[in-house]
Amino acid sequence: MACVDGDPAAFGPVYDALAPVAYGTSLGVLRDPDHAAEVTQEVMVEVWQTAERFDPSRASARTWVATLARRRAVDRVRAEQARRDRDQRDVDSAIGGSSYDVVAEDVERRLEGAAVRRCLDSLTATQREAVVDAYYGGRTYREVAERLGAALPTVKSRIRDGLGRLRDCLGVARA
Repeated sequence: MACVDGDPAAFGPVYDALAPVAYGTSLGVLRDPDHAAEVTQEVMVEVWQTAERFDPSRASARTWVATLARRRAVDRVRAEQARRDRDQRDVDSAIGGSSYDVVAEDVERRLEGAAVRRCLDSLTATQREAVVDAYYGGRTYREVAERLGAALPTVKSRIRDGLGRLRDCLGVARA
């Protein structure tokens, strides 16, 4: 190979002739132009640094470069897959190793919401209004009492009784 002696001027034509081979081979394996360009650069540096190892009796320079590029591209694919596997294991362990089903979670949330609405409808109007104001409106007992124009102990009783009926309706066991 012309660049065996380390002559930079001799490497230019070698690069021009063989870089497209390295790029095409890399792109065929990686399917990503940016990764293929990186592998091509790595391969051509390796060709420059190890040109004395090239044996023209075993293969052509073109075949040698294509083999180097293919091996390096396959290594890149394996490294990327290993990184993805590690990342997935990290995510799995972070969520306790349990699988998370978005659809099932959404369905369960909707069913629970429907059950709460059904049970809210079973409360008296005054209980429902006090509970909804306190829990969905984010108001304190005192704010609910002021808004409804009722005594504070009355509002507390309505909310307590309403929550008790909701608990029974939803089948929640007392702790």
